[in-house]
Amino acid sequence: MLLLAVSIIVSLSIGSAGISVRDVWGILLHQLPWLADKPVAYTSGEVAIVTQVRLSRVLLAVLVGACLALAGTGFQGVLRNPLADPYTLGVASGSSVGAAFIILFGLQTALGMWTIPLVAFSTGTITLLGVFWLSRSKGIMQIETLILSGVIIQSFLGAFVSFMVSLSQGVVNQILFWLMGSLAMRSWDNVYMLLPFLAIGLPVLLVYGQSLNLFVLGERHAAHLGIRVERTKLIVLISSTLLTAAAVSVSGVIGFVGLVIPHLIRLLVGPDYRLIIPLSAIGGGVFVLWADTLARTALSPKEIPLGVVTALIGAPFFAYLLHRRKLKEGG
Repeated sequence: MLLLAVSIIVSLSIGSAGISVRDVWGILLHQLPWLADKPVAYTSGEVAIVTQVRLSRVLLAVLVGACLALAGTGFQGVLRNPLADPYTLGVASGSSVGAAFIILFGLQTALGMWTIPLVAFSTGTITLLGVFWLSRSKGIMQIETLILSGVIIQSFLGAFVSFMVSLSQGVVNQILFWLMGSLAMRSWDNVYMLLPFLAIGLPVLLVYGQSLNLFVLGERHAAHLGIRVERTKLIVLISSTLLTAAAVSVSGVIGFVGLVIPHLIRLLVGPDYRLIIPLSAIGGGVFVLWADTLARTALSPKEIPLGVVTALIGAPFFAYLLHRRKLKEGG
């Protein structure tokens, strides 16, 4: 929590607008009710940059990171696979189909700024239903069948997205920029949209933390210990998928967050999901916040897609973790 607080403070203080750290925090302090009436020497543009652009983006980065890391934790727990991530069941591809379709046909203004997020969330959720329909047999979801169904759906929808990209000419950059993930041009409305999913998803996963601990023993042993296996799988998978769809609908596809963060937390605190779940939420928020800060400042005023930064940081770091684990097992 201290690391998250320090990260928020530092990220708020950094930007390409040329506003000093003293002015940034002066503006933020004057938003407090008991200081709001005091005279200030800041321009309306500076106030808007700090309060409407920078603060909302920092909080949105924390929320997106927390949602993706929580989703990765849920998938890894249910699938009993530390290499599972939030996109295992094809939700990212499903959301990408909806977003690419809207951009390709120029329908972004149909519902205002909510058009792409709502459509992406809807198509991601429909994708989940399709995966469940393929994987269920006699009311039971086999883990192997579930993963295979996700791979099939993801491959099919991924090809469909590529097909739409090949058809687009004037808007190809918009589609690709969304697919690479970004928090640019987001607002407080996106923060308010994502917050309820995290506020509901985190407690739900915490309730099933002990059940996920028992899943390590296998589904049969978990059932013998009183766990309602199918119900637990369904609720955790739905919660994790909705967290993923909500995050992707706002930020686009951001990789490695839900893969690296739960794995790192597991190495730090052990296999207890009652600890892994809340700490993954905090760690995911910190990771995406720093990645986004780097994305918007490294080549300022040009911005790097957030998904590119998370991949550049996450892939080598995850390779290091795997190498370290291999050396440990070998020793």
